[in-house]
Amino acid sequence: MKILVTGTAGFVGFHLAEQLLRRGDEVVGIDNINDYYDPKLKFARLAESGIDQCLVDWHTEVQSSKHIGYRFIRMNLEDKAALMTLCAKEHFDVIVHLAAQAGVRYSITNPDAYAQSNLISFLNILEASRHNPLKHLVYASSSSVYGLNGTMPFSVKHCVDHPISLYAASKKANELMAHTYSHLYKIPTSGLRFFTVYGPWGRPDMAYFSFADAICHNKPIPVFNYGKMRRDFTYIDDIVKGVVNVIDSPAAACQGWDNTQPDPSRSSAPYCIYNIGNNQPVELLTFIRELEKCLGKEAILELKQMQPGDVTATWANIDDLIEKFNYRPDTTIEEGLRKFTDWYKAYYAIEKLQEISIEAA
Repeated sequence: MKILVTGTAGFVGFHLAEQLLRRGDEVVGIDNINDYYDPKLKFARLAESGIDQCLVDWHTEVQSSKHIGYRFIRMNLEDKAALMTLCAKEHFDVIVHLAAQAGVRYSITNPDAYAQSNLISFLNILEASRHNPLKHLVYASSSSVYGLNGTMPFSVKHCVDHPISLYAASKKANELMAHTYSHLYKIPTSGLRFFTVYGPWGRPDMAYFSFADAICHNKPIPVFNYGKMRRDFTYIDDIVKGVVNVIDSPAAACQGWDNTQPDPSRSSAPYCIYNIGNNQPVELLTFIRELEKCLGKEAILELKQMQPGDVTATWANIDDLIEKFNYRPDTTIEEGLRKFTDWYKAYYAIEKLQEISIEAA
């Protein structure tokens, strides 16, 4: 298939594009390469995929030197005219929309960025899908939409009407917008609620990444809620496996859908929502201890109270993915963190870490 992947300079987008190319799909990637975190890492991901141009010019198509079927364009999704022109020219089979302004805490201090990146950009994607019909629109939502919901594990059947960050609210809005276009224009849309993705080439703003950096440089780690938070950490390869399964199975109208008792994850329109998680939450302190082992250094912990916008736990119910695709994440925390730290040390050329015996500490 010919697939447009937005956010291919980002963490999940980079890994997804690589997987799609390996299996023979043609991929057009777009990203604005903003400075939310160090753009050098974004350019390094692109270089890893064969986009070797040091500085990618706006709206200039760059052919990968590694993959015949991969082209990249630096573009802002807020630029509706450019997006519409691209989609009219390329006639994509599938759009996978992963580009977004991420971050829970950043949304508290920089709300405008979320309106532009997560709402206006998604509306433009929907409009491009409407005017240039495609087989499937797949887009990233987030486990953050569960907000104040305290029923574990989180299920796509649950109500998600109580977000506690603007980031979460913007992702919930994406799901509502997608449903509207699925209903009005019969566009098959599938939303993916990702649960705490980690692994090589990850995002520096994510906790595990900043923890590794702090441990390696002897800096204290702020551990909120005194380390009692639990997260459904999901390794990147398991995330990508779930995304590919969904790409290949376009959303369809639910024949048994009852509008008097509506299932929020399905519809009479070609619309569906999936959780993609590990289904095995881990306490934050346990996660940090495993990271210490992988790095061979002990962390300096600063235990703190809960932060605004955070939730105490996430835990994905993935029954729909298991039933439909036999999807079973199989990367353990030990294996996943070892792969991440191996990449981290190589990327940042940290060759000699001070060895501290965890057992003797």
